[in-house]
Amino acid sequence: MNSFARDVKSELARQRLKHACCMEEELRAFLEINGKLVLSAGQKNLVFQTENASVARRFFSLAKTCFDVTPEVLYGRHKKLQKNNVYFIQSIMDEEALSFLNRLGFLAGGNEMAAGRRRKKCCRRAYLRGAFLAGGSLNHPEREYHLEISFPAEAHVLQAQQVLKTFGLEARYFERKGHFVLYLKGGETIGEFLRIVQAHQGLLEYEKVRVVKGIRNRTNRLVNYETANLTRTAFAAHEQVKNIKTIQDTRGLETLPPSLRQAARLRLRFPEATLHELGSKASPPLSKSTVNHRMRRIKTLAQKAAAQTEPRDLPS
Repeated sequence: MNSFARDVKSELARQRLKHACCMEEELRAFLEINGKLVLSAGQKNLVFQTENASVARRFFSLAKTCFDVTPEVLYGRHKKLQKNNVYFIQSIMDEEALSFLNRLGFLAGGNEMAAGRRRKKCCRRAYLRGAFLAGGSLNHPEREYHLEISFPAEAHVLQAQQVLKTFGLEARYFERKGHFVLYLKGGETIGEFLRIVQAHQGLLEYEKVRVVKGIRNRTNRLVNYETANLTRTAFAAHEQVKNIKTIQDTRGLETLPPSLRQAARLRLRFPEATLHELGSKASPPLSKSTVNHRMRRIKTLAQKAAAQTEPRDLPS
């Protein structure tokens, strides 16, 4: 996970939740994405897994508050890739706790009840915040505007899609390695998501990077545009000088009409000037289009003069 996404998750994990309904909704999102109910030694254990220490602390706090128990925290390391720490938070579930899980919608038959609670705006925010903490990733805005949340079941990703829609955000999803990945693209869309989940510091940093990136991209486009213009001007001026010298070497500039002769001499005198600059140096001054028209006439005369001087094959 890049440092920007890690900082956003750390900020979200520090937020205080004042209402029990919001705690339950955030916890429900945690469990939907990374929660498992494991039967061991005749006991039912709720296990949550994450690689993020801030997320582990957040789940520990939520589980302790909602279940009224002190979960056990274990950790290990991945054997592959970057060998990151993996945190396991587990709690023994009694009948009361299992009833609570059912009310959350984590167990079969509880989804309708949980969906009904998400009508409150604060609960919908809490659900999205928990989903991002548990299964979300966010690219640094310097590289690409892309946010995604991975769900283990299609039913869950569809629920999250509907919740986002209530905030005016259209999200899409795809399947990847047995998981369903909800994603958002576009700087404004992702900025709005950060505002919805109340990642205020992350949003400020995100928008700052977006503004700097936008200014830099605009500057690069302007520089590229000016470079291309200068290149085209240089090639055009070189061709015009070549045409004028063709006329000068074949028929002489004195044979040109006064208007064309003036344009030709200005070009020879100022070989790197733009058409606008040439027009301003004429007496009286000429418009850019007038100078361009005269250069086209000179080109036509130069082509005719070159054709007349080309050697012809002798008849056999």
